[in-house]
Amino acid sequence: MKIIQRIGYYLGGFSIGLIILAFFLNGKKTSCSYGLDARVLKNISTKKIKYSDDVVIYITNKTIDSVGIHTILKKGDINFSKSNTRKKPCGIYSIEGELNEKEIVLTVENCDSIATITNLKIE
Repeated sequence: MKIIQRIGYYLGGFSIGLIILAFFLNGKKTSCSYGLDARVLKNISTKKIKYSDDVVIYITNKTIDSVGIHTILKKGDINFSKSNTRKKPCGIYSIEGELNEKEIVLTVENCDSIATITNLKIE
């Protein structure tokens, strides 16, 4: 068997495997959270979110709404240099994101079962 035939069989089997995987995983809530940012953001977004009094003032003044905050929690970037991840019992994370052309910085206290947004800064 020539090398071209081997490569053809390999690529044929590989493509059939990809198509089968696409049918099995289609519609399922699968995700690939391998980066540090993605793992922490996924961990925070799966927990019950509480807001501090300062953040509630922003929400009641309609400066930002809870949907905007959840968007930042899903798609934001964590600034690890401003975060205190090893603090016991709850790590503190600084999450930065952009919403409606405004830079928003959230400070989140990530505990075992609850994530509390302690501070919100709009720049």
